[in-house]
Amino acid sequence: MQVHSVQIREATENDLGAIVALFADDPLGGHGDTTDPAALPDYRAAFSRIATAPNEMLYVAELEGEVVGTFQIMITTTLTARGSSNMIIEAVQTRADMRGRGIGAAMIEFAVEKARADGMRLVQLTSNALRKDAHRFYERLGFKPSHIGFKIRLK
Repeated sequence: MQVHSVQIREATENDLGAIVALFADDPLGGHGDTTDPAALPDYRAAFSRIATAPNEMLYVAELEGEVVGTFQIMITTTLTARGSSNMIIEAVQTRADMRGRGIGAAMIEFAVEKARADGMRLVQLTSNALRKDAHRFYERLGFKPSHIGFKIRLK
């Protein structure tokens, strides 16, 4: 069942509870996200940093007044490709009971269209190596697995 009335909008601080709940409900994420009220100051501080960063935006997907998905974009400019700017999509999450309804596709298509309108050279994202369903989803949307990512955990 496809959802056609999903709205994509910039997140507000009032959306924090719903956004955090999306991440806390993710068994593969491994980020330690929690809806424990004691963690709320950390999430508020992060939201403030994102909201004031000139090249970052946090979005939510809303359906019938409920937050059902979220994603974040960042714009980077490098000297490669003659000084091009690229969009990075991060923290893509659709509420578990709403998956398979086109919400994730609507979020990604929104980001790609924004990148196109803003003159970006490319859009890139990373996905946890365990998320095989997500990899197929991104490939269906036109993304190609072109690089291998590396991380060093500091905290």
